Amino acid sequence: MNRKKFIRQTSLASAGILMSDLSFAKTNNDFPVVRTAAHLRKFKSPAVEKLIDEIKRNIGNKEIAWLFENCFPNTLDTTVDFELINGKPDTFVITGDIDAMWLRDSSAQVWPYLPLMKEDKNLQELIKGVINRQVKCILKDPYANAFYKDETKISEWKDDKTEMKPGMHERKWEIDSLCYPVRLAYGYWKETGDVSIFDKDWQEAIRLIVKTFKEQQRLENNGPYKFERTTSWATDGVPLGGYGYPTKKIGLIHSMFRPSDDATVYSFNIPGNFFALQSLMQLDKISSGEGVFIEGLSHDCEVLWKKIRDRLSEYAFSEHLPAGKIIAYEINGFGSCNLMDDANVPSLLSLGYLDSNILKGAVYQNTRKFVLSENNPFFFKGKAAEGIGGPHVGMDYIWPLSIIMRGLTSNDDTEIKMCLDMLQKTHAGTGFMHESFHKDDAAKFTRKWFAWANTIFGEFIWKVYKERRHLLN
Repeated sequence: MNRKKFIRQTSLASAGILMSDLSFAKTNNDFPVVRTAAHLRKFKSPAVEKLIDEIKRNIGNKEIAWLFENCFPNTLDTTVDFELINGKPDTFVITGDIDAMWLRDSSAQVWPYLPLMKEDKNLQELIKGVINRQVKCILKDPYANAFYKDETKISEWKDDKTEMKPGMHERKWEIDSLCYPVRLAYGYWKETGDVSIFDKDWQEAIRLIVKTFKEQQRLENNGPYKFERTTSWATDGVPLGGYGYPTKKIGLIHSMFRPSDDATVYSFNIPGNFFALQSLMQLDKISSGEGVFIEGLSHDCEVLWKKIRDRLSEYAFSEHLPAGKIIAYEINGFGSCNLMDDANVPSLLSLGYLDSNILKGAVYQNTRKFVLSENNPFFFKGKAAEGIGGPHVGMDYIWPLSIIMRGLTSNDDTEIKMCLDMLQKTHAGTGFMHESFHKDDAAKFTRKWFAWANTIFGEFIWKVYKERRHLLN
C-alpha cells in the first residue's frame, strides 16, 4: 500500500470543519445526507434498501440507524464495477480510496450481503461476478495480493524485487489472500446451491491455491517467491534476500506479509494458518462431490489440512502468565513467538468470527482477553476509545475494524454495548467508519473512504438487530 499517498491523517479542522459544527449527533435527529446520491450509486439492491428501511424504522438509536444507512451499502454504492464478459458476470471491487482490488478486501466487502441474495438475483449475479474476477486474479499470479482492472496497467511498485506483471498492483504474499476467495465461494454456494461457479477456470485456480500453499510449506526449498522493496518503511521489506528470517521445516505455511500488508516478523502467521486450515476443509467438502467432483483435489486438501491442524496443535500455543495458555500471533518453529495481535482480519481476535465453534474454547477466550488488554503491544486505550491497531499506521491509532470484531465475537451485552457506543462516538461526524483514528482524538483519522470497515460495521449492526435489538434503542 502506498503510505505516502494513502496512509494520511485527516484533520477536520484543516478541512474547515469545526467540532461545533458536528453537534447534530447530540442535539437532534436531523442527520445530514452523506450517502452517495441515488443516481451516482454503482449498484442498487432492493434487498439492501429494504433491510436499511427496516432497521431505521425499528431501532431507537437514530444515529446508529443513520450510520447503518451510510455504511452497510457503501461497497455497493461506491466500489463495484459490474459487467458481463463473454457471457459471465464480472465484478471488480476497489477498496475505496485506492483504485485497486485486493482479494481479501473484495471478499470481505461483499460477504455481509450473502444472506440477501435469495431476495435479489441481481445481487447474486454481482457476487458471482466477484468470484469470477478473483479467479482471473489468482490465475494471473497466486502470490499477488492486489490487482488493477486494466490488465495492462503498470504498477507504481514495478521496481519491487519480485516477479511483477502488468495488471498487478502489489505482489505481497499473504496466506489470507487465497483463503478469502475460498470463503466467499463456499459461502455463496451454501447460500444459493449454485454450483455453476465451480467451472473449469475456478477449478484451475483452486488447484493453484493448493499448489501455492504446498510451495510455501517450504519443506524442500524456499519455493519460487521472494520479495524486496527499496523503502524506509521497515514493514514493507522482507529480510535475507526476500525470503524472511529462518524457520524450522514443520509443515505450516509461510507468509511474508500479514493481512495488514505489513511484513511478518516470524513467517508462520498463526491466524493465517488457521484460516488456511478452514479453507482447505471447505475445499475438501466442495471437491469431494458435495459441490463438484474434482479428481484428486479432495485427497490433496485432506492431507494438507490434517498436516496443518496437527502442526498448529503442536506449535501455535504459548503460556502467558496473566492469561494462561494462549494462541501466538507468529512463530518460527524454533521456539520463538510473537505475542500480539493486529486489527486486520484474520487476526487472533477474529478467529471466533471466522469459525464460531472456536468461541467457547478456553484457549480462545484466554487469547481474546490477552489481545484486548495492555499486554498486547498494539492495544491502545485513550480518551476517545480503546481497541487494537497495528504497525501499519503507527502507534496509538485504533482501527474501528477491531472494535467491530470485538463486538462480533462477544456474547456479553455490556461489552457489545460498549463497542456500539465507541463506534458511534468515533466516526468524527462523517457518518462512516475509517481505517483508524487516534486513541485520544477521533477527528484525527486515516482513510475517510474504506469500504471494508463500513460494510462490516453494517454486518455488526445487523447481527445485533437480529439477536439483541434492545441494545440499539
